[in-house]
Amino acid sequence: MSWEPQPDGLSQIITLLKQSQSKDNMVQRAVQLKLEELNQYPDFNNYLIYVLTKLTSENEPTRSLSGLILKNNIRIHGAQLQPAILEYIKQECLRALSDPSPLIRATAGILITTIANTGGLTNWPELLPTLCDMLDSQDYIVCEGAFGALQKICEDSANTLDSSALNRPLNVMIPKFLQFFRHSSPSIRSYAIACINQFIVNRTQALMVHIDTFIENLFHISADDDREVRKNVCRGLVMLLEVRMDRLMPHMNNIIEYMLVQTQDSDETSLNACEFWLSLAEQNICKEVLTPHLANLVPVLVRGMKYSDIDIMVLKGDVEEDEMIPDREEDIKPRFHKSRTVTQKAASGAGGSDGAVRSMEGNDEDDDIDDPYVDMNDDSNPSDWNLRKCSAATLDVLANVYKDEFLPILLPILKETLFHDDWLVKESGILALGAIAEGCMTGMVPHLPELIPYLILCLSDKKALVRSITCWTLSRYAHWVVSQPHDQYLKPLMKELLKRILDANKRVQEAACSAFATLEEEACTELVPYLGFILDTLVFAFRKYQHKNLLILYDAIGTLADSVGHHLNKPEYISMLMPPLIEKWNNLKDEDKDLFPLLECLSSVATALHSGFLPYSEPVYRRCISLIQQTLIQDVASTTNPTQFDQPDKDFMIVALDLLSGLAEGLDCYIESLVSSSNIMQLLYQCMQDSMPEVRQSSFALLGDLTKACFQHVHPHIADFLPILGHNLNPEYISVCNNATWAIGEISIKLMEDTKPYIPMVLGPLIEIINNVNTPKTLLENTAITIGRLGLVCPVEVAPSLQQFVRQWCSSLRNIRDNEEKDSAFRGMCQMITVNPVGVVPDFIFFCDAAASWMTPQKDLHEMLQKILHGFKMQVGEENWARFVEQFPPQLSERLAVMYNI
Repeated sequence: MSWEPQPDGLSQIITLLKQSQSKDNMVQRAVQLKLEELNQYPDFNNYLIYVLTKLTSENEPTRSLSGLILKNNIRIHGAQLQPAILEYIKQECLRALSDPSPLIRATAGILITTIANTGGLTNWPELLPTLCDMLDSQDYIVCEGAFGALQKICEDSANTLDSSALNRPLNVMIPKFLQFFRHSSPSIRSYAIACINQFIVNRTQALMVHIDTFIENLFHISADDDREVRKNVCRGLVMLLEVRMDRLMPHMNNIIEYMLVQTQDSDETSLNACEFWLSLAEQNICKEVLTPHLANLVPVLVRGMKYSDIDIMVLKGDVEEDEMIPDREEDIKPRFHKSRTVTQKAASGAGGSDGAVRSMEGNDEDDDIDDPYVDMNDDSNPSDWNLRKCSAATLDVLANVYKDEFLPILLPILKETLFHDDWLVKESGILALGAIAEGCMTGMVPHLPELIPYLILCLSDKKALVRSITCWTLSRYAHWVVSQPHDQYLKPLMKELLKRILDANKRVQEAACSAFATLEEEACTELVPYLGFILDTLVFAFRKYQHKNLLILYDAIGTLADSVGHHLNKPEYISMLMPPLIEKWNNLKDEDKDLFPLLECLSSVATALHSGFLPYSEPVYRRCISLIQQTLIQDVASTTNPTQFDQPDKDFMIVALDLLSGLAEGLDCYIESLVSSSNIMQLLYQCMQDSMPEVRQSSFALLGDLTKACFQHVHPHIADFLPILGHNLNPEYISVCNNATWAIGEISIKLMEDTKPYIPMVLGPLIEIINNVNTPKTLLENTAITIGRLGLVCPVEVAPSLQQFVRQWCSSLRNIRDNEEKDSAFRGMCQMITVNPVGVVPDFIFFCDAAASWMTPQKDLHEMLQKILHGFKMQVGEENWARFVEQFPPQLSERLAVMYNI
């Protein structure tokens, strides 16, 4: 297709492109509206591709911008483009790959990839053959342009390229790429490695058959003069380490020595090389291959943890006092609320309170592991992964691999760095000390009486970056500090950390707040004697903090409430804490995302204060109802009329549901009057059927908490609610299933024998969940408790299935510590055994073990358990019982003898 633009149209578009580079927001908005208007005209896209590929009289940024606008149009409206126009764009893009300008070639490559992603490579069958032919061009520019496009395609479509639908083009492409590893141009060598690297992780067959040639070629160019080439070599070796260790093993010594050199490079290569150590540290062969090199590696890692001059500039490391400078919105990372998950207490006493707790497991669909190095309070963008963080993370993993064997190498280095005159070296030593805390804790204990006071002194260092990393490192040793006499370490640490919470430097405030939250989690009720002192500081910080740190302060207050619980419920503490929280609450608009951390904080505070929260409960309750209602209305509007209404941010509804849960748990029966005067049950019915798993997860937690607090309002809706709960017993969504299971158990305890009609709809799925080997511990425990409770209220209906779940039931509940939920579940089990004693016989040893897990059962429950044990012994006779007991571990026999006299 040949196409020529109209001069007026072209001139209008050039003007728009120039205006869109304006810094004026009003101008940009007007341009945006005009561009959307022009999208109504099909040949608008022809003008855009014409500007990019043919209008050489214009400057490169304007031409490139034209291509990027076209890219967005294709991404959004690609399916509606006329075939002739799309063909014209494709043809011009391929031609532009030989443009003299690298920027125009790169933009054409982006466009080609977008078209391939939007319409699928199958709809552009000539693309890959054309690009591969262009690689053979004698013209370097053509070859380089084609490789740029191919790299983007390999990156975006790695799986598609290996599909039979495309006739497996990789069988041709990979051998071809390998030929370019020895090309005279470093840029082309780099592209060739980068393309192949995309296929390592998935063990793509087309690469695996050439794996030896690939490795041989990688080694050949490993010492390349070009840094970009070496960077891609390092990336390739890191991925090979994870998928083809067998092929690297014969060369491992040389690879380690090569990586040691590359880790000390002065640019980005060092980060890619450092990732090799992080990956190697997680492999089984780590100790075997790394031990001879450890003494060389550790100093390199510690040096890598030192801030560079550029880091200091970016971090404004010389700015000591910045508390008065307002935060920029772009420096505040988005907050994601973790929906409420119901968990049990372990027998050891670990875990949160009974019932629904804010669990850091959060949403099972996208569990993100709490990585201390991703958010180490180092820079304005905590997700920036750099050499310093990678080195620290590697040191941490190696400390976990080598444990105390690591210390003879590390301690002399720490001694040298921790007390160094250069603050940058000292700062890196403090970071290293924090990094090894988990792995080397046992070996570090003798040194901590000297090191902890030194670190507490460093909290007053004149350099803000030293003060902030010291907060982090001290938080890594908080567990040890709390286990020592308070006067020696906890009190001085707390005093200094609270001072740092009020530091004049915002980075230090943030680090101190985070460290204090960790200390709160470790110390729990040990903090009660100091509550007044702590609250004084945290409340003062409200007046002092800028936007970003205010959000972290909410976390510290919420964690304090979780840690000290009802001890916070004193008039003097309430009068200190609540006014600033309620003032923030009143000042925030309903659509402000700062509500998320504030609502989370209030949820913890409401749970801790119990009736102490009553004076504040009504406005908080009403607003939560309003947030849920607004979100549901928006959701219906956007579903029925998507062009006119945007989809709502359902996090507002989730956080509101969770705060209502906190209120129900804290206020208990006092919430009744609020519930009776609202439409909460109708809203809950809608939320329980929402398409978003997190909404259902939080609504089931709230249903369980309302069942406990004011069942009279839940009761009339049971026939509507229980089928929905039964339908959500789907372990594909672990936390949703978990909360539905827990809510069923809570409802059954209140409904008693009226649960009978619902047993057939819930018992089958619960038995399936308890017997699934992949069911996580929390869900297993809640399922066992709910089955036990169903057996308690309807033993005749549940007991016939006893043999299908008794073994797994006993194994799941032996680790739960004594509580009300365990009590009701065991009573249910005793009832079921009474109805169907034969059902427990094959697994009776598991029942014995579970009965022995009680510390102090209620008197009547103790009698029930004892009766079943003695009844079984009588039934089988002394001789068989003696043989049966021989299978018990000695500890179990002793425990049963002491507890149940058997």
